[in-house]
Amino acid sequence: MLWVAVIGLVMTVAAVAVAGRRALFLFKLATVGPPAPERIEYAKAHAGDEAKAQLVEVFGQKKLLKWTPSGVAHFFVMWAFFILLTVYIEAYGAIIQGAITGTPDFHIPLIGTWGVLGFLQDFIAVACLLGLVAFAAIRIKNSPGKLGRDSRFSGSHLGGAWLVLFMIFNIIWTLFLARGAAAANGNFPYSSGAFASLALGDVLPQNALLEEIALLLHIGFMLVFLVIVVHSKHLHIFTAPLNVLFSRRPDGLGAAVEMRVDGKPVDFEDEDLDPERLGRGKIGDTTWKGFLDFYSCTECGRCQSQCPAWNTDKPLSPKMLILDQRDHAFKVAPYLMAADQDQHKDTDVLALLEKPLVGEDGVIHPDVLWSCTNCGACVEQCPVDIEHIDHILDMRRYQVMVESSFPSEAGVMVKNLENKGNPWGMSEMKRADWIEELDFEVELVDEKMPEDTEYLFWVGCAGALEDRAKKTTKAVAELLHIAGVKFAVLGPMEACTGDPARRLGMEYLFNMLAQQNIETLNEAGVKKIVATCPHCFNTLANEYPQLGGTYEVVHHTQLLAKLVDEGLLTPVTPIEEKITYHDPCFLGRHNKVYSQPRDIMSKVPGVQTQEMHRHKDRGFCCGAGGARMWMEERIGKRINTERVDEALTTNPDTVSTACPFCMVMLGDAINEKKNNGEAKESLEVVDVAQLLIKSVKTPT
Repeated sequence: MLWVAVIGLVMTVAAVAVAGRRALFLFKLATVGPPAPERIEYAKAHAGDEAKAQLVEVFGQKKLLKWTPSGVAHFFVMWAFFILLTVYIEAYGAIIQGAITGTPDFHIPLIGTWGVLGFLQDFIAVACLLGLVAFAAIRIKNSPGKLGRDSRFSGSHLGGAWLVLFMIFNIIWTLFLARGAAAANGNFPYSSGAFASLALGDVLPQNALLEEIALLLHIGFMLVFLVIVVHSKHLHIFTAPLNVLFSRRPDGLGAAVEMRVDGKPVDFEDEDLDPERLGRGKIGDTTWKGFLDFYSCTECGRCQSQCPAWNTDKPLSPKMLILDQRDHAFKVAPYLMAADQDQHKDTDVLALLEKPLVGEDGVIHPDVLWSCTNCGACVEQCPVDIEHIDHILDMRRYQVMVESSFPSEAGVMVKNLENKGNPWGMSEMKRADWIEELDFEVELVDEKMPEDTEYLFWVGCAGALEDRAKKTTKAVAELLHIAGVKFAVLGPMEACTGDPARRLGMEYLFNMLAQQNIETLNEAGVKKIVATCPHCFNTLANEYPQLGGTYEVVHHTQLLAKLVDEGLLTPVTPIEEKITYHDPCFLGRHNKVYSQPRDIMSKVPGVQTQEMHRHKDRGFCCGAGGARMWMEERIGKRINTERVDEALTTNPDTVSTACPFCMVMLGDAINEKKNNGEAKESLEVVDVAQLLIKSVKTPT
């Protein structure tokens, strides 16, 4: 056994040295960019939440198990790595003990002969083999060669995936060979439990050389696999737990990532602020958390399969957005990591460095960047917590604020926000016109909130100025009045929350609008806010605290559902209609409000609800988020048309939603369908509040 020990030791040292060298390279590359101290500070301050995330997402595989077949297969393969660590303790122990005593009958102290451990080792190894078969079947069934763009593996490095599956297979069969040979020779620590190994031991010959060769083969395949892992996409085995640890909580949705320079929140009043540092203009501007995203991508394509842009033939694939940056980073790594950058002046690396991060000939094409609706489907589905939207926003910020490069029609929206405080450029005095159409008084805030007023009703730009959205505004106001909820509105004192500006990448304008609104709200003494627009709701609740504006914010569907439950609103008039509900992305995925709109509809007599195929956390975007509301959609199929096509498969009488942007986008698509004779003339889009007020008010 001495020769086995020598060869095993040499192989181990060599493999660990190669893997360690690669790990050091990856660490140095990840830390070339700006720091992200907020990630570490948050993880320290919320250790309990992070521990729970590790248990649920890493060990429990919660996100992966949403996709049942592949999720179950991955669960068993991953747990095989954990449980079979005990086999490697046994293997190295056997080598060492065999070299010393000549008899490789090592077992782990205390638990090493326990039949339960032997059973677990064999069970998980067999389950791992079945998982490999499932993975192979899934990859063959969803091959890009068969499905093309419809395959979630389209664009992935397919050869590397098959190599890894082959290597894991080699590890498992050599594991059983080594354990079976040990059992045949009487060197196996388990007399029961290890069903597969003991069965093999019964059929294999007693042969010491076979046991030694099998042991070396098993360790050799494991070490080669280690080297392959740190040089491939399967690096996520090590980096995914770290990426989960340092990801934003509860997830990378809700608030847009705060813009930072040198790890500190950007201060636009700082005279020394270098404009070139705004956003991400080159790969070296990526923080180590961004590099962790690159390293952790499994190329599984779940994000791609759910992306509304990709599903309507646009160039954006969230997966390729990450992979293209990662591949570029690896190519220019020698330059990025060089202490003396001139040492690479005669290499091909410098040619790559001239390639812009975003551009017609850049790493990321502008059409990729501007196709994103910020819907969050990619972040929601990513099993390793990659924050795709954060990457997109950082690149947009540089393009908008430094390069002044963005879709021209969005420029009109920016000017309107700057000059009039709303995207349509209408006079702020029109913000209260809708009140005149009501038959009761709505209080306007005059410097201070009126006494005994519980909520500030944040009407929003669309709710005050867009005709279709004003119907929702009036319905909510009337429902609150009927329920006896005292509220007031800001009227002309209200300005856009800044969501369109921030999602476009115009962080400076967002900052200006937000600070203006926060000052107004704080001076008025506002504590509780109800908003009808999910974009306003999300910005007020999740983003204003970044600038010191902290309020209790609810969406109108949350408040109305509560009022119905409390008996303050009672739906009585039947609405005999078949209704399908569209989940607004910024209400659903971004803020996890799924049940309340459905609860309201379920309480309305006569309503028959029918879910679309894609709903709740897999709901499909209307196409308006990410400031896309103010950009023309010129590539592929229109997203709102795709969504309405899906809605029509339920044969609805009405499409309901809870967002003014969604009402506009879905309404426009339905009108187009009506003109083409593809939808019935009576079909309309309404807000949930409009359904409720129709049922609450008894016909006269």
